[in-house]
Amino acid sequence: MIRLLIGLLFFLIAVLAFALGFAWLADRPGELTLTWQGQLFQTPLTTALALLIALIFVVMVVWWLISALWTSPNSVRRYFRARKRDRGYQAISTGLIAAGSGNLVMARKMSTRAHALLSVDQEPLIHVLDAQVALIEGNHDKARQLFETMADDPETQELGLRGLYLEAKRVGADEAAQQYAERAADKAPYLAWAAKATLESRTRQGRWDDAIRLLDQQRSAKVTDKQESARLKAVLLTARAESKLDTDQKGAAADALQALKLRDDFHPAAIIAAKAYLAQGNLRKSAGVIEMVWKKEPHPQTGALYVRARGGDTAVDRLKRAEKLEGMKPNNPISLMVVARAALDAREFEKARTKAEAAARMQSRESAFLLLADIEEAETGDQGRIRHWMAQALRAERDPTWVADGLVSEYWRPYSPATGKLDAFEWKVPYGAIEGPVEEGSASRLDEALKSLPPVGGVKPDEEKPTDDTAPIFEDAAETKAEASAGDEPQAPTGDRPAGPTVIDAAAAAPAAVAEAAHIADTEETDRDAKAVEDDEEKPQPAEPQETETSPVVSGTEDASDTTQTAEDDIAPPRPAESGADETDDDTDEKSGLSPFGGRTPDDPGISDSDDDDAPPPKKRRFF
Repeated sequence: MIRLLIGLLFFLIAVLAFALGFAWLADRPGELTLTWQGQLFQTPLTTALALLIALIFVVMVVWWLISALWTSPNSVRRYFRARKRDRGYQAISTGLIAAGSGNLVMARKMSTRAHALLSVDQEPLIHVLDAQVALIEGNHDKARQLFETMADDPETQELGLRGLYLEAKRVGADEAAQQYAERAADKAPYLAWAAKATLESRTRQGRWDDAIRLLDQQRSAKVTDKQESARLKAVLLTARAESKLDTDQKGAAADALQALKLRDDFHPAAIIAAKAYLAQGNLRKSAGVIEMVWKKEPHPQTGALYVRARGGDTAVDRLKRAEKLEGMKPNNPISLMVVARAALDAREFEKARTKAEAAARMQSRESAFLLLADIEEAETGDQGRIRHWMAQALRAERDPTWVADGLVSEYWRPYSPATGKLDAFEWKVPYGAIEGPVEEGSASRLDEALKSLPPVGGVKPDEEKPTDDTAPIFEDAAETKAEASAGDEPQAPTGDRPAGPTVIDAAAAAPAAVAEAAHIADTEETDRDAKAVEDDEEKPQPAEPQETETSPVVSGTEDASDTTQTAEDDIAPPRPAESGADETDDDTDEKSGLSPFGGRTPDDPGISDSDDDDAPPPKKRRFF
């Protein structure tokens, strides 16, 4: 539009100039005299000028007609050639669209028409159409041949190499695909697909120098932006520093520091730089590198390296270094966890517990509860409390680690082992980690865990001995078994028989059941010792001239012999055991007709139903 306006403006200026010129001549009349072969011609000046202009116009028209007639054969030939070429390009365009949509019939038809209208040497796009048709037909050999032909042509070389690369990847020929990608990257580093594939290949092969050089070429060609290029270059420099760590500590430190200049919070580079300085014996620079990245963002691995930097430090020295890290980044769960672990190693359990609980309040993760379990094991050794913290760890959120493409690694790697992708590892919670139940926050979860934490020893002081309220839980079964073992023994009068089992609510008895289960083992051992004492008492002994009132009460856990023995203990204490008691136990049991289990059935839990709290317990006697 602007060009049209400019042309119209120039035309108006030219017309105005001619009009002004003729007006100027009209204001100055005159005659033009011409003498030619004795003839005199006279005409006004304006008329002569008009005739001159008309003559020039006629000459131009005649010249155009003559040139048009002279060049008409070529013009006609060019016209039909252009028309044919346009039809050919239209066929290629329609064929490519049909091939992209999967219309094999139309694509094949347009390919045939394009071959008829255009020359393959003059138009390389015909090869592209033929290759697409061959791929749709499933004729990959023909497609591969066409891509090779295109790769030899400078105009279609890049397109041919990409086709060969995709075909090699399709059949799983990774080595061949990589060769095609490197060939394309060497000639055209601005190709993103070739540069990416070549970069990943050189990374997997450990060719760090070639990979860094290719990345710099991509940066110069503006294939990647500045931020992305800096991030990838930091990864490559860190990987090269790690490869030099055992042989060239100075070079490793230089590469790691260069990576930190590109990414100042890259913890893997800081760890490698610190290790390189430690290998050189420079503890100050090693600590300075870790402190620099720690102030940006704390990391558990950098914290562990900082605390254990000097191998000869005591546990107290390591605790001081951990507290120094905490001072740089206070009120941080990672800092608190580092101090808690160091305090546990120094056996300062109170400080370790305080720091671990503070970390759990800020961030309720698995490691915090596992650390509390370790503290409990080292300080008290109480298995109930240890299991309690481990159960809380199972419910808590998992700890972050290095994850890439679903693979979990304890240490950082520059590329993914599964896909070969560069800079694939991220510090985060692993995929598929099962988190605990949703609660109001980490502090509420820790508070609930502390409330439900069992005391040291497993039972509370008021639950050390079972009471009459808890005994009836097992009373029915115990009484039935005691009655079956008593046989034809005389039963006590109804008024003297203990009261029957009390029916209680199972939910109300649930807290006492825990104490009863812990009390069963001690009761069974007491019954075994009481049985041995009863066997000794059954032997003939001089009777005292006093009458003994016995009440043959049969309880759920003690037989009649236990009651008789209790009454005898009120009159005279049992005599000391003889040295030959072990040899006569079996004979005494056979003569007295007692069961080897002291008058109880083998599955009797051994919990007494007797209400007589004043009767002294039977005297224990151990044989081994």
